[in-house]
Amino acid sequence: MEIVLGIDNIIFISIVVNRLSPEQQKRGRTIGLLLALLIRIGLLMSISWIVGLKAPLFHIDVPWADHDFGVTGRDIILLIGGLFLIGKSTTEIHTKLQGEEEEAGATPTYSSMGRIIVQIVLIDIVFSFDSILTAVGLVDNVLIMILAVVLSMGVMLVFSGVVGEFVNRNPTIKMLALSFLIMIGVMLVMEAFHKEIEKGYIYFAMFFSLLVELLNMRLRKKAKPVQLRESQYD
Repeated sequence: MEIVLGIDNIIFISIVVNRLSPEQQKRGRTIGLLLALLIRIGLLMSISWIVGLKAPLFHIDVPWADHDFGVTGRDIILLIGGLFLIGKSTTEIHTKLQGEEEEAGATPTYSSMGRIIVQIVLIDIVFSFDSILTAVGLVDNVLIMILAVVLSMGVMLVFSGVVGEFVNRNPTIKMLALSFLIMIGVMLVMEAFHKEIEKGYIYFAMFFSLLVELLNMRLRKKAKPVQLRESQYD
């Protein structure tokens, strides 16, 4: 379950790390995932505080609802994280479509390691709340949760480089990944407003779209250019 819930984290890290210079990207992925591991372990150790974030901090009178809307700490975190994810993904799509990164003769500009790490840490805190609250419903032993997190992060460390290179090497896959992140951001915003969306539908849509694109890529590789016959009258 941790590996499945960590897919969106790998996608985000793979995309933002691409803003670093080529020689720093591997280091950035490793630091980002290790910080994600430490953050999740730290949050698991304070799990009672996380569960307490589901208690309303204040209430808002909503005219169309039968009762007041209770705003919790979790709602605020999910709302900020969802908006950040939507904004970041939209900016990346705009950059790709406008070709700002690939102007002829232009010197590539890279982000600093610190800036990228801060973005990874912020979004990982949001993703961690989702996975931890899911884990609370499955097991009661914190040590088991920590072991699951460590194992899942080990798997992600092994495959994050391959996933990152594959996403960055194929522009259509990268655009699809950014669309996934927008969809996940919308899901977080909806959850902040207490509108639960079944995550199974989201991950199925992601898998189906990826499968279709992989088939398209395979067909494009097999396709041969049309050979025009030479006229016999030449």
